[in-house]
Amino acid sequence: MSETAESDRLLPHRAAFPALAVKNRYYFNYGGQGVICTPALEAITRNFYHIEALGCFSRAAGDWMMGEYEATKAAIAQAFQVNADTITLTENTTVGCNIAMWAVDWQQGDRLLLSDCEHPGIIATALQLQKRFGIEIDYFPLFDLRNTSADGKDSTAVVELIAQNLQPQTKMVMLSHVCWNTGQVLPLAAIAAVCHQQQTLLAVDAAQSAGMLPVNLETSGVDFYAFTNHKWWCAPLGLGALYIRPEIFDQIEPVFVGWRGLLSDPPNLQWRRDGSKFEVASSTYALYEALRIAIAHADSFASQLQRYQRICELSAILWQRLEALPHINCVRQTAPESGLVSFYVDSGIAKSPAQIAKELEMEQQIFIRAIPTPKCLRASVHYLTTLDEIDRLVEAIACCISAS
Repeated sequence: MSETAESDRLLPHRAAFPALAVKNRYYFNYGGQGVICTPALEAITRNFYHIEALGCFSRAAGDWMMGEYEATKAAIAQAFQVNADTITLTENTTVGCNIAMWAVDWQQGDRLLLSDCEHPGIIATALQLQKRFGIEIDYFPLFDLRNTSADGKDSTAVVELIAQNLQPQTKMVMLSHVCWNTGQVLPLAAIAAVCHQQQTLLAVDAAQSAGMLPVNLETSGVDFYAFTNHKWWCAPLGLGALYIRPEIFDQIEPVFVGWRGLLSDPPNLQWRRDGSKFEVASSTYALYEALRIAIAHADSFASQLQRYQRICELSAILWQRLEALPHINCVRQTAPESGLVSFYVDSGIAKSPAQIAKELEMEQQIFIRAIPTPKCLRASVHYLTTLDEIDRLVEAIACCISAS
């Protein structure tokens, strides 16, 4: 990768992001929250004023909001190559995952299969399902296969592991497309095929894949795909979405109930037969344009596939340089296939991952995250990341470790 060519293309594009323009700040937390470009920030303010100018709760404001609603669903659907009717607008990934997990008609004795790499929010939801319905929760050891690739020959090991852990009573498999702690990418199409062979639903936590990976949801075969827009897409907090495979609409029920999901008024309720069936009521419509701007701004730099390829190239560079440091071991023993690069600090080092992350932020304006399971540090590499930033991060970690 030519550093000069990179700067010529990327630096003017990065200039649209105020957070990246702060001198001597180095951002590696896109897996937690992305940075927002100026046109998107301006759209948020402009749209709040626009609603007030039209008149709150006026017909004109209502028509404008519905136009924003439809345009945003269409933009999300286009990014995932599906019909807009399959998209449910939510606030974040966790809401989407809750809809997927609670919409099923659980019966006592049914089983839910999770990996051992899932986010605490997913595990907590599963435990509540168990408490409410008496279901059984099974876990398969995905962490042991963290070095496998989604598109390599070894991807069959993950699919075989899931197949081995499916039981006749397994009603749903819930897993991440990109694991939040290891950065591993799972082969969704092959997993969906195995699940559907025994009529098991596949729900996906896509918090770390939406906006990073090129995804065709129609060909993936997944039943649910829940994601947020404030991470890799660099859109505002408070706006997420859920894809639902249209073939399963009639076998699942709304989790939250409101006017947006209704075709008719009580008492003769009829539910909509699209993604709005799982929506509730008023949303922060003023945010919607900012998401569309964020997607368009990213597309103006390169296609989703090209951005993903750049992310993987940069992640591999960071991974190689971290592996070369004393007292540092990456969670993956092979080059990353996502923008998440997690690494351990030797137990002999006095500073914990949380202390190192805090020190890097407070003293050097380097933003990374400490992960609790496994206990490590995680750097999120975006297409917006530069080689200079990677150099600075590696240098700072080396100095922090040597001073411990």
